[in-house]
Amino acid sequence: MSSFTPAQSDDVSVATIRALAADVVTKANSGHPGAPMGLAPVAHVLYSRFMNINPKNSKWFNRDRFVLSNGHACALQYVLLHLLGYKLSMDDLKAFRQLDSLTPGHPEAGHTDGIEVTTGPLGQGFGNGVGLAIAQAHLGAVFNKPGFELINNFTYVFSGDGCLMEGVASEAASLAGHLQLGNLIVIYDDNHISIDGDTAVAFTENVGQRFLSYGWQVLHVDNGDSDFPAIYNAIAEAKLEKSKPTLICLKTTIGFGSKQQGTHGVHGSPLKVDDIQALKTKFGLPADKSFFVPPATYDAYADIGKRGASLEAQWNSLLGQYGQKYPKEHGELTRRISGELPTNWEQCLPVYKSTDAAQASRKLSEIVLTALAPVLPELLGGSADLTGSNLTKVKGSVDFQPPSTGLGNYAGTYIRYGVREHGMGAIANGIHAYGGIIPYVATFLNFVSYAAGAVRLSALSGHQVIWVATHDSIGLGEDGPTHQPIETAIHFRSTPNLAFWRPADGNETSAAYLVALKSKKTPSILSLSRQNLPNLEASSIEKAAKGGYVVHEVESEDLTIVSAGSEVSIALEAAAKLNAEGVKTRVVSLPCWLVFDKQPEEYRLSVLRSGAPILSLEALSTAGWSKYSHEQYGLPAWGASGPYQKVYEKFGITGSNIAVVGKKVVDFYKQKGGPVVSPLVKAFTL
Repeated sequence: MSSFTPAQSDDVSVATIRALAADVVTKANSGHPGAPMGLAPVAHVLYSRFMNINPKNSKWFNRDRFVLSNGHACALQYVLLHLLGYKLSMDDLKAFRQLDSLTPGHPEAGHTDGIEVTTGPLGQGFGNGVGLAIAQAHLGAVFNKPGFELINNFTYVFSGDGCLMEGVASEAASLAGHLQLGNLIVIYDDNHISIDGDTAVAFTENVGQRFLSYGWQVLHVDNGDSDFPAIYNAIAEAKLEKSKPTLICLKTTIGFGSKQQGTHGVHGSPLKVDDIQALKTKFGLPADKSFFVPPATYDAYADIGKRGASLEAQWNSLLGQYGQKYPKEHGELTRRISGELPTNWEQCLPVYKSTDAAQASRKLSEIVLTALAPVLPELLGGSADLTGSNLTKVKGSVDFQPPSTGLGNYAGTYIRYGVREHGMGAIANGIHAYGGIIPYVATFLNFVSYAAGAVRLSALSGHQVIWVATHDSIGLGEDGPTHQPIETAIHFRSTPNLAFWRPADGNETSAAYLVALKSKKTPSILSLSRQNLPNLEASSIEKAAKGGYVVHEVESEDLTIVSAGSEVSIALEAAAKLNAEGVKTRVVSLPCWLVFDKQPEEYRLSVLRSGAPILSLEALSTAGWSKYSHEQYGLPAWGASGPYQKVYEKFGITGSNIAVVGKKVVDFYKQKGGPVVSPLVKAFTL
C-alpha cells in the first residue's frame, strides 16, 4: 500500500471547497453548508488520489461511482463537479437552488452532468451504492477475462448519521455484507449532528459494531478535519479488502472553520456574512470575493481530469483488444452498454388464444421471464423472500452469490433479497444506474408500499426497474385485509412516469413486459393475480400495448364497462348477461393508465367514446376511475378474509351483480336524458 504524498495544493483546495460550499448556500439563502465543509478533506483526498473518472466523458463505463447518500451534502457535489470541469457553469453554481437554474437543490441524475443517482431522502443513496456495487460485480464476472479486467471500478458512498438511522440503509447494508461486496466503500461522516441537534438525543448506538455484525470491514479515522494521511490510508486499506464492503468511520467537525462549527446551527442554515468573511480569512482566501477559486485549485483538479482521460484511453484500447480475442463477448458488452435490446427479441413473447387454459397472471409472468431469459441476458432479477409465490426465478438460473458460499456466483442472474423490500427497491435503482442491466424485483403488491420511497425515486430518476407485484387484490383470499391491496394501485397510478400495469390475461401480461422493456426511462409495476384468469377472445399483445382497448364491441351501446386485471373477465360476464337482456354493453380493458393516456386523442375517444354511460369495475379503491368513467364500482373500504370467490361475492363483484348495477346505471342516465359525453372530453385544457 503506497503512502500519502502531500501536495502544495491540498490545503488550498480543501479551503476552496469549504468556502465555495458556504458561498453556494448563502447565495441561495437555503441549504446545508455544514456537512460539505466538514467533508471537504475526505472529498479532496478521494478525488485527487483515488477516483477514476473522466470529466470529459461522464459516462465512461468503467469509471468509479460516487454517491452522496446524504442529501444535506449536496453543495459539496456541485462544488466538486465545477472544479473538475463537468458541464456545470459557475452561473449554475451561483444560482444553486434558484428557480431559474437547471441545478436542483438536491443532486438529480439527468439534470447535472456527473451525478450518478437521485437520492434526496436519506438512506436512498446508501441503497443505490449497494446496487452499483452489485452491478459491477455481476458484469465483471460475466465479461472479464484473464488479462482483460474491463469492469473493475469501485463505488464510493458518503453517508451521514441520518442515512444510517434510516431503515432502508440498514436493509441494504445487511445484504451488502452477505454478498461480500469488496468493491463498495462507504465513508460515514461521523459528526454527531442531525436536524434535531446532537445525535445524543436519538442515535447513540455503536455504528461500527453494527456494521461488523453485518460482515463489513470497519475502519476508523479520528481526525477527518485535517489528517490527510489517515484519510488516504483508510481508503487505500479499504480498496485492498476484496471480500467485504468497508465502512470508514470518519470523525469530522460539521461546519469546520465557521464560528458555529460543531453545532446544529451550521447544519441547515446559511452562514452569516461576517462568518463567511472570517472563515475565508482564516483559510487564506480573499474575504471580499465570493466563488473565488485559486489557480492552484483549478490546476490540481485539471490534473485529475487529465489522469481520468488517460485512464479511459487505456481502457478503450483494452476494450479493442478484447474485441479481437473475444468478439462475441465484446459485441454483447457493447450492446448492453449502449442500452439497445437484441434484434427481434419481441418474438419470444408468449401469445395466447382464448382456448388456452386459464392461469394466474403471476404464472403468466413466469412464463414470460422463462421465454426472455435466453435472449435478454441483461435481466437481473430477484425477490424479497417470496420467490415461490412471485414465481420470478427462471428454471436453471444461477443465484447471484459470493462464490465462497457455494450458493452461486457473481455471474448469477437471480438475487435473493431477503425480506428487505425497501432496500431492494433502492438497490435496484443503483443497479439500473450502473448501466448494462435491466433489474426486476418482486414482492406482493401490498408490500411494494414498503418500498414506495425507492419507487418514487425510480420514477423521478427515470430508472427502468420492473416490479413483479403478485397477489394484487382481494383475489389472494384467506390472507385477508393485511395483504389485500386496496389503495396501492391509485397511489402508484398517480405517480408521474410510473407505469402501473394490471393485465387481464396472457396477452396483456406479455404486452406489459413488452412496453416495460422498451421504456428505458420509466419504471413499471406489474400487478399480478394469484387466482387463475381466462384468456380473452379479443385480446392481443398489440392492442394491450396501447394501455387500453375494446375487448368486446357492440354498436349503439347502452353501456360501456371499463375494467382492469382480474375483473375484466367479470365485466365480460356481466356484459353477456346484459346483452342477453337487450342492454347493449361493450367492455374495455384498461391495463395501464399511463400508456393509454399517451395514445392519440382520437384513439382514446374511440375506446372510451361518448354516447352512453361508462361504468368502471375494479376490486380496489375506486379513486381515480372518474377520469375514465361516469360511475364507479369497487371496494368501499378494506377487503376480507376467505376463499377468494366468497370474498368477491361479499363485495358484489360478480357477473350477475355487476349486470344489475349496469342496468341501474343505464336506467339512471336514460331518465336523466341528454347526450352522455365521454369523461375524456374536456371543456378546456389547463
